[in-house]
Amino acid sequence: MENLDKTDLLILKHLQENSNINTKDLASKLFLTVTPVYERIKKLERDGYITKYVALLDRKKMNRGMTVFCNVRLKEHAKNVGSNFVKDIVALPEIIECYNIAGDYDFMLKILVKDMASYQDFVMNKLSTIENIGNTNSIFVMGEIKHSTALEF
Repeated sequence: MENLDKTDLLILKHLQENSNINTKDLASKLFLTVTPVYERIKKLERDGYITKYVALLDRKKMNRGMTVFCNVRLKEHAKNVGSNFVKDIVALPEIIECYNIAGDYDFMLKILVKDMASYQDFVMNKLSTIENIGNTNSIFVMGEIKHSTALEF
């Protein structure tokens, strides 16, 4: 981050708030002309500060209103076993995030489903078919207090 100046940080802040903002409007907010703002954005993309642009969808409207965190402990920790587990997890669309963690469990999965019946179906017909899962612990989200995709700096 040491290579970024105040203007770069402002560009990143505005793009996090609205990645759909056009360069002209962004330049206006920064009191700059379009060309230098455009060039700065392209440099931020090339340097890997901006990795992608996305549209955030309403989970409830997309029938994914239930969030479950599922901790997974593997039976075995051989390299090929872990990589096979990861390959299988990545293929499941209900899992939107997967973290390799330290502690009592090996992985934490963030799963979005429609409801409890959908989660039961997911566990019984998808998650339980993955080899080498020794133990799972599901945590059901009752209410979301804070959810952000923006990084503060």
